[in-house]
Amino acid sequence: MQLFHHISRDLSWLAFNHRVLQEAKDKSVPLYERIKFLAIYSSNLDEFYRVRVASLRSFKDLKKKTRKELDIKPKKELKQIRRIVQEQQQEFGTVFRQEIIPELESRGVFIIRENAFTEAQQQFAKKYFFEKIYPHVRPVLLNEEEEMPFLENASLYFVVLFKKEDQLAIVNIPSDKLPRFVAFPDHSAGHFITFLDDILRFNLEELFKQPIENAYAIKLSRDAEMYIEDEFSGDLLEKIKKGLEERDIGLPTRFLFDSAMPAELLERLKILFLLSKNDLIPGARYHNFNDFFQFPNPLEDASLHDEPLPPLPHPELEQADSILALMREKDLLLHFPYQKFDYIPRLIREAANDSLVNSIKITLYRVGSKSAVAEALKYACGKGKTVIIFVEAKARFDEEANLHWGSELEKAGAKVYYSYPGIKVHTKLLLITRKEEDTWRHYAYIGTGNFNEKTAKLYADHALLTADKRLVNEAAQVLIC
Repeated sequence: MQLFHHISRDLSWLAFNHRVLQEAKDKSVPLYERIKFLAIYSSNLDEFYRVRVASLRSFKDLKKKTRKELDIKPKKELKQIRRIVQEQQQEFGTVFRQEIIPELESRGVFIIRENAFTEAQQQFAKKYFFEKIYPHVRPVLLNEEEEMPFLENASLYFVVLFKKEDQLAIVNIPSDKLPRFVAFPDHSAGHFITFLDDILRFNLEELFKQPIENAYAIKLSRDAEMYIEDEFSGDLLEKIKKGLEERDIGLPTRFLFDSAMPAELLERLKILFLLSKNDLIPGARYHNFNDFFQFPNPLEDASLHDEPLPPLPHPELEQADSILALMREKDLLLHFPYQKFDYIPRLIREAANDSLVNSIKITLYRVGSKSAVAEALKYACGKGKTVIIFVEAKARFDEEANLHWGSELEKAGAKVYYSYPGIKVHTKLLLITRKEEDTWRHYAYIGTGNFNEKTAKLYADHALLTADKRLVNEAAQVLIC
C-alpha cells in the first residue's frame, strides 16, 4: 500500500509567506513595492502567531491518545515553526538592512537613528516629543512586588533600564495614535526620516528625569482564537460578541524582543510577565514592520511604484441601461480586480427601484467597514423590498464589521440570519426574484469573492451574473429562508 505524506497546513502557510518575502527580495520589483511586501510579510506573520500558533499550543493540552487519533504533533510542529520563522526573519533583516536601506539612500532618502540627529533635528525631535508624543505616553516603573501593567496586543513598548539601582520601567510607543515615521522638515541635504520610536528614545531621559542606561523595544502578540466551547447550545451570536470582547486579552503567543537585550534582562521580563520560554522570539531593533505600508515617499518618481492598473469597465455592463435586462439575454462573467466591482451595488439598486422585483437575498461573509453593497441593501429595504440576509459572524477579524452591518440592516428592515453552529458559511450568493409573465423569475450572482469593494481591488476572483434557470433555481434552493 502506498503511503502519502501530507504537509502540515501551518508549515505550508509559512512557505506561502516566504514567497511574499521573495517578492521583497526581487530587485526587478519597484523599491516601494518591495517595502510593501516586507509589510505584508510582517502583517501575515502577526496573524499567524495570533491564530495558528495559539491553536497549536491549545492542542498540546489534549490527551496523548486524542493527539494520536487526530494525527497532530503540536510540540514538534511548534519547534519547526520557530526554526523556520527565525530563518525567515534573518532573511527579512538582510533584505531590509543590506538592500532596501542602501537603495533608499542612493536616492537621497535616509532613515536615521536618534544618535545621528543633527542639532537642528534634535531641536525638532524635542519639539515633536512635547507637542505630539508626550500626551500619549504612559510610563510605568516596574515594581516586582506589584502587579505588572497589561501589555496590549500588538502594541509597541520600550523596556527602559536606568543607570541608577538597576531600576526598570516600561513606556508605550504610541504608534496607534501617531504616524510611525516622522520626516524632518529640512530637505537641503536629502530626505531624512526617523521612526517614532527614535524620537521617543531621544527624549526618554527628559520623560523620566533621570539617566537612562538603555531602552529595548518589545511587542506581545495575544491569542486571537475564539474558543466557543459549545456552539450548539445557547445564543451563538452572543457568544461571538463575548469572544470579540475577550480577543485582545488572550494569552501570549509571541513576545518579540530586541535581540540586543541582555539575557539577564530578558529573564527578568519573562518572570515579571509570566512568560514561557516558548513565548520568547528574538527580533531586531524595530517591530511592527506592517507599519511600512505607510512609509513616506518624498520622491516624485513613478518608477518606485508599480504602474497604476485601475479596474477596467466591462464592455457590455458599462453601456447597459439595465443589468437585469442584459442578464435575461446572456450570462456575464466579471473578473476582479481587473474589472470594476461597481456593477454589483448598481445591480442591487436597480432591483430596489424595479417595481416587479419582490425580494433580494444575499450571503455576506466579509463586509467592508464602508460598504456600497450594504448601503444598497439598506436602500432596497427603504423601497419596500423583502431583503433577506445571511451574515457569517465567524469570519475571523471581520466579525465586528459583519455584526455592525447585520445590526444596521436589521434596523433598516431586513431579515438577518447569523452563523450556524459547527460550520462556517463561505458561500457568495445574491438572488433577485422578479415577477414576469405571471411567474417568478430569478437572477443570481454566483461568485468566488466576498461582497467587499476593498478586497475586490486586491484579490483575483470571478463573479457570474446569470438568469439561467438551471443555475438560479439551484441558488434559490440554497437561499430558502
